[in-house]
Amino acid sequence: MFRAAYENAARKVDRDLVGTAPSRAQLHRWISGGLKRLPYTDHCRVLETMFPGWTADQLFGPWSDDLPPGVDRAVAPPRDGPLPLIALDGPGLPLAGVAAVFTTRAEFTYAMPPQVMFDDAQDIRAAGLSLNLLCQQYPDQRLRRLVESGTRLECLFLDPDGDAIKARECEEGYTDHYLSTLTKLNIEVLARVRDRLPAEARDRLSLAVYDETIRFGIVLIDGATCVMQPYLPQARGVDSPTFLLRRDAGGVGLYNTFEQIYRELSERSRPV
Repeated sequence: MFRAAYENAARKVDRDLVGTAPSRAQLHRWISGGLKRLPYTDHCRVLETMFPGWTADQLFGPWSDDLPPGVDRAVAPPRDGPLPLIALDGPGLPLAGVAAVFTTRAEFTYAMPPQVMFDDAQDIRAAGLSLNLLCQQYPDQRLRRLVESGTRLECLFLDPDGDAIKARECEEGYTDHYLSTLTKLNIEVLARVRDRLPAEARDRLSLAVYDETIRFGIVLIDGATCVMQPYLPQARGVDSPTFLLRRDAGGVGLYNTFEQIYRELSERSRPV
């Protein structure tokens, strides 16, 4: 999320600075409070654009209750803790709840690993094709512990024996039933996890399939965060843009749109 905000600000400052966002380790050094001198000048220019009203000296200096003129306390760095990530959907930036955009799912999972999204979640609802984010990138044992601890998990897969998945295989150029086989495998993975749960926890993991033209991959977390991917022609899901959406307190925005799509898809699905 920080990288996406940084690149957006860099584009405004100087397009030659796009791609100069700090590494994860470098960002950690920035927010740890231990820098002996300011980052490079170009970094400072971008940071001052990300945090209007703040100079680089102030951003990396000791905390003070005296805010710079024109800076709202609501967007100021917290007294105890690192600098906050810039809010892309804050006041005056009507982005319909879009918090970050990634050009591919690979970039998204690098910035937001599955364990960061799921480890503390209490409610996860996912709909897509094979749901690799949950089934291939999040360990079975971790998933089992999550459900045992009280998390509710609902997964909607594209029916591996349906017509829609055959059409998608043709679109992506597969001739060996690759998507059908992968989806069956992932369903079996979660079914095995469910079977190994204590009896009182099994109802918290539900699996279902649907047979409709696939348009989006949707993951809803705790009724507040949505990870959404459109399915593009001839492009694998891992190569598709990925959007991180936050629920708008006023009941408007894209989170509500995709939650409604998920809800209607769930109503038309068939339990496994």
